[in-house]
Amino acid sequence: MKMNNAILSGIIIGVVSVLWVIIMHYAGINPENVQESKNRWLEYTSVIIPIIGLYLGIRGFKNRNNNRLTFFEGIFEGFKIMAISGLIAGAFSSLYFSFLNIEFSSDYMERIFGAAIIGFLVTLASSLLLMTKPKQL
Repeated sequence: MKMNNAILSGIIIGVVSVLWVIIMHYAGINPENVQESKNRWLEYTSVIIPIIGLYLGIRGFKNRNNNRLTFFEGIFEGFKIMAISGLIAGAFSSLYFSFLNIEFSSDYMERIFGAAIIGFLVTLASSLLLMTKPKQL
């Protein structure tokens, strides 16, 4: 049985994001000391994960759909991917913060909102780039 493209892509993005957080934690860059870290730029490289994952996920949907994709199909597929990866990353974040006894800060909530905005923009851009009939928006 083939796994749904959105589920597979969402799981991959979620798991890679979780692994990135774990790597950052063991490198000593975590929510408690990120403001003081000289390697703060490393934290922002995590944006690459959903950008590449969403693009490849929407492209995978197009490939499985006989190389056809409308703008709204791309957006819908992107939202499904973001929802699944968000659930995985959110569940892990909850465990991560409760294990380390760190409170959710407003800074972290701003990052979650920023990630949602970036995901939305990447979904729009990917859908525009990959749609097969540009005149049919």
